[in-house]
Amino acid sequence: MPTSGEIVRNAFDNWMSGTGYVSSIFAPDMKWEIVGHSAASAKYSTAQKFQDEVLTPFARRFSSDDPFRPVKIRGFYVDGDSVIVIWDGAGTTVVGSTYENTYAWIMTLNNGQVVDGTAFYDSISFNELWKIDPVGA
Repeated sequence: MPTSGEIVRNAFDNWMSGTGYVSSIFAPDMKWEIVGHSAASAKYSTAQKFQDEVLTPFARRFSSDDPFRPVKIRGFYVDGDSVIVIWDGAGTTVVGSTYENTYAWIMTLNNGQVVDGTAFYDSISFNELWKIDPVGA
């Protein structure tokens, strides 16, 4: 079985190349927290809740020609089943602007799936993106 670091690295590599999504390694009962004061900052009690309230509305704000994805891994740190990824992401929004942000994700895996995650990012940039109405664009 691959290590936790290998599992996360493969998921990020697939996401970067457009062949998969990091959510593929989320356990159904995963807990995720977005720290800070952004429009999405909260504690999410399941992967589905995180998907429905953050990931899906986030993705809707991007062009299908240039969706949001990681463009650079700044740091990748593994300690047993804990993995920290510091990464830059970018994409073109449905209104034609470019969204760029730097993220730090701290994840704990169990049986090859993320069971606990914490995310840090620039909330000002995120909140500007969140103001975009994906339906009216």
